[in-house]
Amino acid sequence: MNWTKLLSTKRTGQSGKMIEHHDRSQFQRDYDRLIFSSPFRRMQDKTQVFPLPGSIFVHNRLTHSLEVACVGRSLGNNVSRFLIEKLKIANPLIEELGSVTAAACLAHDFGNPPFGHSGEKAISLFFKNGEGKKYENLIPNQNIWNDFTNFEGNANAFRLLTHQFEGRRKGGFAMTYTTVASIVKYPYPSNINGAKKYGFFNSEKEKWTKIASELGISEKSGNPGVFNRHPIVFLVEAADDICYRIMDIEDAHKLSILSTEKTKELFLSFFNKNEDKERLKKIEKVCKQVTDINEQIAYLRAIIIGRLVDFCTNIFCDNHTAILEGDFEKPLINLLEGNTKEALQNCMNIGYSTIYKHQSVVEIEIAGFKIINSLLNEFINAVLNPKEHFSGLLLPFIPLQFKVSSDAPPHLKIQSVIDFISGMTDVYALDLFRKITGTGL
Repeated sequence: MNWTKLLSTKRTGQSGKMIEHHDRSQFQRDYDRLIFSSPFRRMQDKTQVFPLPGSIFVHNRLTHSLEVACVGRSLGNNVSRFLIEKLKIANPLIEELGSVTAAACLAHDFGNPPFGHSGEKAISLFFKNGEGKKYENLIPNQNIWNDFTNFEGNANAFRLLTHQFEGRRKGGFAMTYTTVASIVKYPYPSNINGAKKYGFFNSEKEKWTKIASELGISEKSGNPGVFNRHPIVFLVEAADDICYRIMDIEDAHKLSILSTEKTKELFLSFFNKNEDKERLKKIEKVCKQVTDINEQIAYLRAIIIGRLVDFCTNIFCDNHTAILEGDFEKPLINLLEGNTKEALQNCMNIGYSTIYKHQSVVEIEIAGFKIINSLLNEFINAVLNPKEHFSGLLLPFIPLQFKVSSDAPPHLKIQSVIDFISGMTDVYALDLFRKITGTGL
């Protein structure tokens, strides 16, 4: 791979590269287009980890994505300087690495259904061993059925950005090829043997192949169907990893799931008592001046994120050649060393042992399964049997963009329902569930 091809202003659904002049670069236009989009706004009502807030504000999908975009921009800008100053790459689009990384970060969670990751599981299990299993004989091939039984938010984001929904523009969001490729964390479809996650549905495989060809992203040698990652994917992944692993700790502290003492212990463990002696003195001084506990935690969090950005930048630059050759596959944070590696692992361990098993999180997971299963069951039956009386009452709830023709094959009708439900917010899904089950009357 080379940066000349990897950075392209060609847009999905359009025939050529964008050459007209704007006050904003093409990648900045991607960022702005995402910010002003309906799917982005809906993320303010989608669960990140904890239930949507009452009096205490914790992260939702929207605030998480904005923070990831900030971190991603810093990573992209750092790498841009490396490519320009150290490697002397002359491509003017190199200066836009911060913008394109930020745009991809904004879009990385676009495909997540309501109720967090439990929403993904609910959709998958509905088809794998729930009411939806009876539809398997209606699906034309096993690859499409794999997409249903192993629903993946990453692949759904790619579909949302590139698919032409009813009444919408060709090419979906008409994003630049580079921005779209930068969110494909797992560049292969669901039918790859042993794949737990994947980057695009089989319905979008042709779109991905076209984008990959344009950007010079090749399949891995001896592994047909599995492509190399676009290098910016590593930066988007690192920004996401940094934010959720650190911010989940801060949110848990705000909700009193973790004590102040434990939170400070976790955050201070990122610093080496000898190598970071001066930094620790400054932290102690600031914490004496700032008596607000939440502000102390926020101050520590900000320093840690800054350090992680620097460390991940260095890891990317040190492995730049291997990344371009497709010989590097690990997340950047996996190559952290010393105190930083151990501290981040401790945060992750606390997440799995304490935060993600907290009662409030489990309650959302249970509710998500119940709601999504009911919505899938009722609406899939409605689109497959439109002449039934109850179907006639339900079908008007499906927006125009998710409708397919009456003579469309069953798998496309089922996919249209998945598109509809996966795009819902938590509150809308709950409200619609109550309406169609009569529990809200």
